[in-house]
Amino acid sequence: MIVFSNTTPFIALSAIGRLDLMQSLFSSVYVVDDVVDECSHGGIIAVPDLKTLDWIKVVPTYPAAMASILLELDRGERNTISTAIDMRADRIIIDEKIGRNIADYLGLQVTGTLGILLKAKTSGLIPSFSEAARLMVERGIHYNPKLVERLVRVAGE
Repeated sequence: MIVFSNTTPFIALSAIGRLDLMQSLFSSVYVVDDVVDECSHGGIIAVPDLKTLDWIKVVPTYPAAMASILLELDRGERNTISTAIDMRADRIIIDEKIGRNIADYLGLQVTGTLGILLKAKTSGLIPSFSEAARLMVERGIHYNPKLVERLVRVAGE
């Protein structure tokens, strides 16, 4: 299974110390060079050097084949979606609404960080979806509150 991720899910999961959930759920995750660069720039939330994680597969960025539709996105999102399409990825992990909509429109199976938390909860990897989501929000990760509420109900909490 080929799973690509954009930058934000790495930041969000690092914010709660649960980057391991990606590996547990997907075994390996592909990223483009741009995502490695974005994560390495640092910020309030530290993300480990993705190149040092053996379950992260760094691939070179392919030129955006569908540049016109992808122009609305930042470099990381644009190149993640373009490379995921070129490599016929099974899934893409992306949080930003415009990026999610474009990836879906282009035929990619899309999930986000909250989807990872929900799957982790149903798989028994975390005790509480709502607690993990609450911690992310407390640490500055922004999600639509109505979406979080809906997923809390889906998680049975």
